[in-house]
Amino acid sequence: MKIRIIALGKIKENFLKEGINEFLKRIKPYCPVEIDELNPIEIKDENLTQKVLDEEGENILSRIKPDSYVITLEIQGKQLSSEEFASKINEINISGVNDLVFVIGSSCGLSPKVSQRADFRLSVSKMTFLHQFARLILAEQIYRAFKILNGETYHK
Repeated sequence: MKIRIIALGKIKENFLKEGINEFLKRIKPYCPVEIDELNPIEIKDENLTQKVLDEEGENILSRIKPDSYVITLEIQGKQLSSEEFASKINEINISGVNDLVFVIGSSCGLSPKVSQRADFRLSVSKMTFLHQFARLILAEQIYRAFKILNGETYHK
């Protein structure tokens, strides 16, 4: 199985880049992982937010294969413990999925079309974070999931 993270926006803060890159490096022995970073569309008029989300959504959907398993990160998604998340990844892997795609929207969220395409909607917390933090949290939790699944000592 290969993991792809489709994310809107560039990470500008060095501390976040370093953290994300560290966890991506740690994940690689377990499975290939890559980030597909897309440019968000600047919203110049708040009345056009939905139009922009739809355009971003079309861009995201064009990068997802029909047989990919898609997990979107959404406020209204289901919250999982680290152990439940590990089980979810294991379930997806043993089902024969070759391409697991996580989607992180912009600070304005995701297009409803992307949410509808999701096989699973995940919420990382009830708390509100900067959307750039979602990438770091997701990378760390993917790494933690593989450690759990392999019975290794990272997870406590």
